[in-house]
Amino acid sequence: MKAIIARNKAIHTMEIKEPELLPGHVLIRTEYTAVSPGTEMTAVRNSTDIPAQLGYSAVGIIERVSDEVADIRKVGQRVACYGGPYVRHAELLGVPANLTAPVPDHVRSEDAAFAGLGAIAIHALRTADLRFGEIAVIVGLGILGNLTAQIAAAASYPVIGYDMNAYRASLLGQCGIKHAYAEQQKVEDAIASLSDGFGADSVLLCASGNGEAMFNNAFEWIRDRGKVVVVGDVTTEFSRAKMFKKEAQVLISRAGGPGRYDAGYERENRDYPMGFVRWTEGRNIREYIRLLDEKRINFDSLISGIFNAEDAQKAYDEHMTSASTAMGTLFKFSPK
Repeated sequence: MKAIIARNKAIHTMEIKEPELLPGHVLIRTEYTAVSPGTEMTAVRNSTDIPAQLGYSAVGIIERVSDEVADIRKVGQRVACYGGPYVRHAELLGVPANLTAPVPDHVRSEDAAFAGLGAIAIHALRTADLRFGEIAVIVGLGILGNLTAQIAAAASYPVIGYDMNAYRASLLGQCGIKHAYAEQQKVEDAIASLSDGFGADSVLLCASGNGEAMFNNAFEWIRDRGKVVVVGDVTTEFSRAKMFKKEAQVLISRAGGPGRYDAGYERENRDYPMGFVRWTEGRNIREYIRLLDEKRINFDSLISGIFNAEDAQKAYDEHMTSASTAMGTLFKFSPK
C-alpha cells in the first residue's frame, strides 16, 4: 500500500506492507489524513536515510474488525482515529478500537480527520484545569492553537488568541473569537481588561520553536500562581526570576491524554476504568467528534489545502515559513 514518509529531510511516497489486524484492532480504509505541522516538520528536519513515518490523525471506513471488538465497531462504519504508529499517512490503517470514534453522517470527513489534533487541544485544556470564568491565553494560532482556542470558547472560558502572523489571528476572529491579536500590546491590554488587572489564569503555548520569549511573556501575563502549559514543540529556557515572582506552574501537556504511549492501552486495546481515568485519549477523540456534531467548532475556513499523496512535498513546503497562510492540510486517499 502507499504511504508518505520522510527520508533525508525530504518527503517521499513509498510502498509499504499492509498492517496486520491485531486482536482488539480494526482495519480502516483511509479517506483523509491530517497534517500536524509542528510535529511533522520537526520529523522531516530530523529525518535520515531510514524512512520515518509521518502523520497520526485520520478518518476512514472500517473494512475488517477483530473478534474482540465486533460488538462495538462494525464493517462499513466511518470512524476518526488517532495515534502513531497505528495511524499514519497511508491507504490502510490497523488501529486499536480504543483510538477510534464513530463519525455521524452529517459531520464532514475532512473535519473529522483532525481528530488527533482535536484530542491534543482538549487534553491541553484539561491540563490547564480551568474553571468556569477563568481566562485562557492561546499563543500560536496555527491549526492546533486555533482548535484549542475554539474548544476553550465552547467551554465558556474567556479566550485571548495571539500570533505574530496577522492572517492566523484574523482567521481566529472569523471563527468567532473576539480577542484575537497579532500585536503583543493588544494582548496585554485585553488581559488587563478581562482580568481586572490580575492577569490570565493560564497561558497555553501552542507554537513551536524557541520558547524563551514566549515563557517570559507568559509569566508576565498570568496571575499570581497561574499556569503556563506547553502544548507545541517549544524549547523550555526561561527566566527563573519571572517564574519565582509569580510562583508560576509550568506544565507540559502530553499528546491526546492518558493512554498515549501505553502499550497496554493502545496496542493491546485495554481501556482504563472510567471511575479511575475519566478522560483517556480515546474519550477525548470522541469529545472532539461531539463538538463537530454539535457545530461548536467552526471549520469553514480552516482547511487550506487538500493534496494527493504524490503531491506531499508541496503540502509540506506550504508550512515552511512563519508567514505561511497554510492552516489545515489534508491528504486524500482514493477509495478501493
